[in-house]
Amino acid sequence: MSNNCIFCKIIGNEISSVSLYEDDDFKVIMDISPAAKGHAVLIPKKHFANLFEMDENTASKVFVVVAKVAKAIKEELNCDGLNILQNNGEAAGQTVFHFHIHFIPRYYKDSVDITWGHDRYGEGEAESIAEAIRARIV
Repeated sequence: MSNNCIFCKIIGNEISSVSLYEDDDFKVIMDISPAAKGHAVLIPKKHFANLFEMDENTASKVFVVVAKVAKAIKEELNCDGLNILQNNGEAAGQTVFHFHIHFIPRYYKDSVDITWGHDRYGEGEAESIAEAIRARIV
């Protein structure tokens, strides 16, 4: 737990939240500033600033909970789709430095805008980058 972390304070019940799901490792709450109605956030109970700090045991459990909650949101809200969004680092848009995953219900013609431009690889560049990254995967 981090004393200055809003999500740690939510986990510690110092700040109230509307909870959707909770187990020994995670809590899923309704986002207080939703991109769409039903927007929720998964928070690990153990503090990790981002994915890069997360241990393998916790990481192995994340998408089991994500799938369970995402299915429930889709079924209940009858949304057309669902963004599962997770940012690591300020450059990637992370503003709360406690690992978390957003569930954002999506509907055709809604006003939520999650977009990016498209780049291209030069000749052989994708393979070169992939080779360098593969060498670091442990």
